[in-house]
Amino acid sequence: MKQFREAVEARDEQAMRALLADDVVFTSPVAFKPYPGKAITSAILRGVLRVFEDFRYIREINDAGGHDSALVFEAVVGGKKITGCDFIHVNDDGKIDDLMVMVRPLSGAQAVAAAMGAQFDQIAAEAAAESEGVSQ
Repeated sequence: MKQFREAVEARDEQAMRALLADDVVFTSPVAFKPYPGKAITSAILRGVLRVFEDFRYIREINDAGGHDSALVFEAVVGGKKITGCDFIHVNDDGKIDDLMVMVRPLSGAQAVAAAMGAQFDQIAAEAAAESEGVSQ
């Protein structure tokens, strides 16, 4: 999805959040249980911006119908070079309702798990604050 790619490459947190559906589901490359909701997904994406170094997309694959995209990326996390893919589905309103990330190799996935794990208290606090702000 071109708009998401541009927002991530620009490190534009507001633009990334604006592309998410309220009912988006984020599936992590290192956590078993998916994370439902815009607040937690946008907080996770901000965490990713903090821990992924030298991030760049290297390929974009889109379906003819415009609902599914795969964005292949490279980055460095904890000194490990990783290759990954953001699998994106957009709803009929053009908002991302499913975002699944996969990474390789295993040592890179372990580095992602450690780096994001260290961020998770902050991610959870940001998501809670965003949820409270939205519900008021």
